[in-house]
Amino acid sequence: MERNANLYTVLRGGFPSDLGAVAIETPERSYRWSDIDAISGRMAALLHSFGVPAGARVAVQVEKSPESLMLYLATLRAGLVYLPLNTAYREAEVAYFLGDAEPAVVVCSDSAKGWCEPLARARGAVQVLTLNADGRGSLTEAADAQEPAFDTAHCASEDLAAILYTSGTTGRSKGAMLTHANLAANALTLRDFWGWRADDVLLHMLPIFHVHGLFVASHGAMLAGARMVWLPKLDVDQALHHLPRCTLMMGVPTYYVRLLSDPRFTREVCANMRLFISGSAPLLVDTFREFQDRTGMTILERYGMSETGMITSNPWDPARGARIPGTVGPALPGETVRVVGDSDQPVGVGVPGHVQVRGPNVFAGYWRMPEKTREEFTADGWFRTGDIGLLGGEAVPDDYLSIVGRSKDLIISGGYNVYPKEIERVIDAMPGVQESAVIGVPHSDFGEAVVAVIVPRTGAMVDPVAIQTDLKSALANFKVPKKIHVIDALPRNAMGKVQKNVLRQQYAALE
Repeated sequence: MERNANLYTVLRGGFPSDLGAVAIETPERSYRWSDIDAISGRMAALLHSFGVPAGARVAVQVEKSPESLMLYLATLRAGLVYLPLNTAYREAEVAYFLGDAEPAVVVCSDSAKGWCEPLARARGAVQVLTLNADGRGSLTEAADAQEPAFDTAHCASEDLAAILYTSGTTGRSKGAMLTHANLAANALTLRDFWGWRADDVLLHMLPIFHVHGLFVASHGAMLAGARMVWLPKLDVDQALHHLPRCTLMMGVPTYYVRLLSDPRFTREVCANMRLFISGSAPLLVDTFREFQDRTGMTILERYGMSETGMITSNPWDPARGARIPGTVGPALPGETVRVVGDSDQPVGVGVPGHVQVRGPNVFAGYWRMPEKTREEFTADGWFRTGDIGLLGGEAVPDDYLSIVGRSKDLIISGGYNVYPKEIERVIDAMPGVQESAVIGVPHSDFGEAVVAVIVPRTGAMVDPVAIQTDLKSALANFKVPKKIHVIDALPRNAMGKVQKNVLRQQYAALE
């Protein structure tokens, strides 16, 4: 019989022999490794009791808590597919995801149930449960009545474990289908490449509705049998309190900017740390250097995306090479990266081109979008990331990748992906607006700030403050432009295409 490829079985293999040891520590309470087994087992039994078929989707939009992590593990154990949703998404955005994925089970907060349950029921959900930031809700109440022992469902390596929605330049979100084998391969590679140890203590401040916090951080700790100090979000006071007894931290560049802005962040605070990892957005070289000067430590920057997990990484082990600012390192073991021109033929060292990747971590395709899936893969099986990068360069080894642009017009603000077309469509539909262009400009805290440039209709008056207010009710806050500028006309090239590069140059100085 084929070995069970269920991702939970892989993660469970990393738990320590002493299941009574602390696995997750929050400011309020601690959870043992045995608690992870028992709580996820009860939740898996509850999901199984609903009678939904293997591969059914479980959509989850809840605040971060240890119980929300247990729900993810329970979904795996039950042989279902986990669908995390950003907690900032509004009703109209959630409606699209529920309509596209058609989840059998939806879990939301008590405060959102009033609008979420009718949406979910209308799209075929058989169960709508609640889970709040304190770990309580109808989900945990119902799970408490179940037995903790649960036989983890048998899964083949190609079975889906999760669907992560990621948008394209058209604004229509695409569900990246990740298999048990995709996620296991990436987690096992990172465990070894980053030198995870059982005595590591991870400071976990990331959200768990995307790759960085849910997969990269949590999987690594579980595979190593390492403790997690679990905080709901970045809190500089809390981070400074816990850092002296932690050994590892992951964050988006904003986290490191915020720490460096506090004079209490010193070498002494970091004395026990062995590794700081940055990702989800480019790390400024100035931040990299300032961090070295302040702490005596070198941030490790890596590169990944929803469809692939982690692709490249600067080395943890100095024997593998240096951590070079402005680069995201070489391809991880077992993965291959190439940089090509428009004809998919590799370009020379130091020459920018399209970044493509191949390996066991690459996703199975986009949910119910076979044509889009075919478009994003080359004839010889390479995935087109949509990023522009180069290998090597001056004083950089030939296998080190540097990301220099994004062909898909993506903005990354505070570690979150923002897709201009989605925002432009909302703005363009507003009264008095002729057209708009949304751009990202450099920002010392967020990496990039979202900025909108609007052209009003002839004779119309456009109020930027009113537009911002309306956008806040329609979009997640991280998508709402920090600034709105009103001009007479957008710059265009000879072909009539809006020159966003001109706008970026013009407004970068103002920001």
